[in-house]
Amino acid sequence: MPIRDNVEPGAHLFTDEAVSYFGLSADYAHDVINHAEAYAVGQVHTNGLENFWSLMKRGLGGTYISVEPYHLFRYLDEQAYRFNTRKLTDSDRFSRTVTQIVGKRLTYAELTGKLNPDTTQSVN
Repeated sequence: MPIRDNVEPGAHLFTDEAVSYFGLSADYAHDVINHAEAYAVGQVHTNGLENFWSLMKRGLGGTYISVEPYHLFRYLDEQAYRFNTRKLTDSDRFSRTVTQIVGKRLTYAELTGKLNPDTTQSVN
């Protein structure tokens, strides 16, 4: 996924010195942190992102245990939601989640990918 396909031009990026980030300064406000010298200089750091991936890896290895590649995006979405709402209490997060499910339905057949592509009916 190229950065330019997913990040709006003019956004402020904070990255490490990986070669794949070279050349971004033309389209973005781009600050770089050299981890050989420091992990944070003022507001320039990648600690939040590194924390997210650390939590994600622990979830995949411990909580979720067996993740099919077909469903990986769902686990990533859940972890992103948990991370973005980490400052809420459990009850506040639950209330917020419940208000977002009204009118939405995910059947077991849809979840497992066992749909007949011609009729969108469950395959038995």
